[in-house]
Amino acid sequence: MKGLSIYSLGAGVALGALLLASPSMAQGLSGKVTSEAEPIMEGVLVTAKKEGSTIATTVVTNEKGEYAFPADRVAPGKYNLSIRAIGYVIDGPKSVEVADGGAATADIKLAKTKNLAAQLSNAEWLISMPGTDKEKQFLDACSSCHTYQRIVNSTYEAADFRDMIFKRMGSYSPGSVPTKPQPLLPGPRGERPAVSDKEAPSAAALLEKANLSQGPQRSYDLKTLPRPKGRATHVVITEYDLPAKDWEPHDVILDHEGMVWFSDFGDQRMGRMDPATGKVETFALPIMKADGSPKGGLEIGEAPNGDVWVSGMYQGGVYRWERATGKVMSYKLPDAMQTPSTQESMVSPQHSDVDGYVWTNDQQTHSLVRIDVKAGEVKDMGVEKDAKGMGVPGYGIPTDLQNRPMPLEFSGTHIGWYDPKTGITESFTTPFIGSAPRRGRVDNNGVLWFAEYRGGAFASFDTKTKEMKEYKVTAPWGSPYDVVATKTGEVWMGNMANDMVTRYDTKTGGEVDYLLPRETNIRRVYVDDRGARPVMWVGSNHGGEVLKVEPLD
Repeated sequence: MKGLSIYSLGAGVALGALLLASPSMAQGLSGKVTSEAEPIMEGVLVTAKKEGSTIATTVVTNEKGEYAFPADRVAPGKYNLSIRAIGYVIDGPKSVEVADGGAATADIKLAKTKNLAAQLSNAEWLISMPGTDKEKQFLDACSSCHTYQRIVNSTYEAADFRDMIFKRMGSYSPGSVPTKPQPLLPGPRGERPAVSDKEAPSAAALLEKANLSQGPQRSYDLKTLPRPKGRATHVVITEYDLPAKDWEPHDVILDHEGMVWFSDFGDQRMGRMDPATGKVETFALPIMKADGSPKGGLEIGEAPNGDVWVSGMYQGGVYRWERATGKVMSYKLPDAMQTPSTQESMVSPQHSDVDGYVWTNDQQTHSLVRIDVKAGEVKDMGVEKDAKGMGVPGYGIPTDLQNRPMPLEFSGTHIGWYDPKTGITESFTTPFIGSAPRRGRVDNNGVLWFAEYRGGAFASFDTKTKEMKEYKVTAPWGSPYDVVATKTGEVWMGNMANDMVTRYDTKTGGEVDYLLPRETNIRRVYVDDRGARPVMWVGSNHGGEVLKVEPLD
């Protein structure tokens, strides 16, 4: 993979100047970050969290090594300080008191870390490990549940991985984490191994070389990515703690009132948060299957009438929070579709006002499922097929402006366009072979934007002209799970492996990669495009947090 590249999209402005540009962005807590090795340290993430608060704010040092928090983000009180800068730890101060008036200064000193391995991101482990990129591609399945630290610090030998670990890991649902494993039930999809039996020996040998099975000294050098610079430092990042660390906020959205909603990938609940206060309200999702099926929801979306829908994964259906009553209703798939492997990952209510239908799909059979909201009817529409009878299996199922599903073939290279009147799906091949289209959505101009997870890219498909365009990103091991286009022509995406969110200008090819304050297993991305600048929201699927990313230019 290529190294981190930050493109210049025009004349940049120093962070301090941006913060001082208007009274509302006046400087609050500020200072300079230095170390013996680097007197000037650009690209250090500095996080301040008030004692007793559930909200933390992060800014990034500019080309002079200076940082500054907006005054409206630091009320009087004691703040704990932390940093992210690969190869360094904070030496002091680790806290600062902000007095009445809101201004305070804290010059931060860093020291070289004595344990670099503990700081590497998943992407940095992939860059460091022996083997080719293609040989290491299977590891993207592992990061759904945990970081690569668990693998590289283990002492398992190749036979252990081949005969035990791969099989055991494949028996857990994708909503599992080490502290909350959820076994799959026996059935057609009772195992989801990261590698096939044919690939297992070589994959196991690679992991044996990567871990500590041969002793405490690794046989390869640890490689790190450069710190952010230039425009990638012009950002404010806010982290909101959820009520418990075991929350897995897979999908995060804003509703029409500006409230934040999120699903939980590992439990029967969804949440609503007030971004002004960080206060969270939880809504329980009823159990639909009492057979021990894994718990958790995936996609969440708002219907035009304000109701909020969430897919129920292995519970075999979807849920609807009715705004008028505040109650949660269940829509279970027909009994004929129910098996231990029935899985509803996606739900698309965004254009249900067109015809009264909400769409979901079954990942086991790849069938489309139509919900008549008024009648309460759930109907199996069968597998999407083109005019030649070829199936177009969909993972993501965004709908166009006429509420027609557009299945994205995560297992291959195609996207589809389903016509409910004929039952026929048009099929289109992506430019990049093996691209794995994953998630996306149709913008107000009728253009489908979607992530190409294994292509390190994203693409657009114009529903008016049927023209498809592809855009490659340069972020290392950038495996976009989801993308969103803004009104200015920029596209935002999150990366599961490198703890970055990417901002891409489709007009110029310019790319900015914002590093997040800590390991963040990003899935769905949501962009609030109503203001002067886009604001991105994501969930930390392994960290029990919701994050807001605000560019300053």
